[in-house]
Amino acid sequence: MADRQLRVLIAPDSFKGSLTSVQVARALTDGWHRARPGDDLHLAPLADGGEGTLIAIEAAGGWQWREADATDPLGRPIRARWLRRADGRAAVVEMAAASGLSLVAAPERDAARATSEGTGDLLRAVLDEGIRDIALGIGGSATTDGGAGLLRSLGAEVSEDLATVDLEGLDARLSQTRLRIACDVTNPLLGPTGAAAIYGPQKGASPADVLALDMRCARFADALERAAGRRERDTPGAGAAGGVGFAMLALAGQFAELELRPGVELVMEEAGFDRALATSQLVITGEGRIDAQTAFGKTALGVAKRAQAAGRTCIALGGGVTPEGIEALAAIGAIAVPIVETPQDLETAIAAGTAPVERCGERIARLFSAAMDLPAATPHLS
Repeated sequence: MADRQLRVLIAPDSFKGSLTSVQVARALTDGWHRARPGDDLHLAPLADGGEGTLIAIEAAGGWQWREADATDPLGRPIRARWLRRADGRAAVVEMAAASGLSLVAAPERDAARATSEGTGDLLRAVLDEGIRDIALGIGGSATTDGGAGLLRSLGAEVSEDLATVDLEGLDARLSQTRLRIACDVTNPLLGPTGAAAIYGPQKGASPADVLALDMRCARFADALERAAGRRERDTPGAGAAGGVGFAMLALAGQFAELELRPGVELVMEEAGFDRALATSQLVITGEGRIDAQTAFGKTALGVAKRAQAAGRTCIALGGGVTPEGIEALAAIGAIAVPIVETPQDLETAIAAGTAPVERCGERIARLFSAAMDLPAATPHLS
């Protein structure tokens, strides 16, 4: 029976700091095919709405790369990419492409100066192409401007000190637009768990900067909530992307439809995950580390839940796997498998590249062949 063809869905997240989700999916495919070349493998690499979201969605097929003029977080002109669906009716924009932390070298990081204007440039470029259905991933930003730069780019008047906002000039096309925002954090805009306090330090903010940024965001929140007639500063997700979550929530009444969605769910939707799952017998997912945090909504858990609901076996591969991660996945019927082959530090594991992932894919495929070759049990006669 070992030659019976299997239909396998390969849907990993990236291994942060090491491999993109596309690289992981391709490595697993290469390894699997060494052991079982006749199987039908469907690749659906995933992401959480941050950097790598565009690459993951494009890999699923049916999308075209587009480029637009934009500004980076420090206001420098750049060309940034976005995705247009092949039928021209929908688009995906990644905040990291124009306003991402990876666009600013560590010595240049300036949380007070960094602007989200470039993301607004990309949204405007999408609208210029007649598209009114947009998915926006807001992970990986360099900004803590409350979304003020993005609003300026979309036509709002925002004073330099962020104390006044006028929405009269806001792009009228937003009223015809459906915007789905991939957001994986629940922080409010302000306070000890807000945008500045939690994420400001990684964007270059000193303790004094954090206090100043929080005060500036509070001033902007007063102005924008007054102009929009909505109070959103405490809404879960308002603190995402340095306050871009807040700005978009405050403008919800200006859109035909606006919603914040868990990042991996939105990417699954755009990548056609459920359609691929329906025709697969086995699902393989993975991420850099499967641990206690996995139980709180990481990609592997999201994939495993979908697989369980569809009655499919799910295997989750981790660069590192802890007992807590194994337990979290076992609770919903998924099996956690470590990729690492020998005790090693993180730097060594990263330096190994895709080779261990390929070998892990091959081992799992051989296990399936062995299981399919097992003879039927002979009843015990007493």
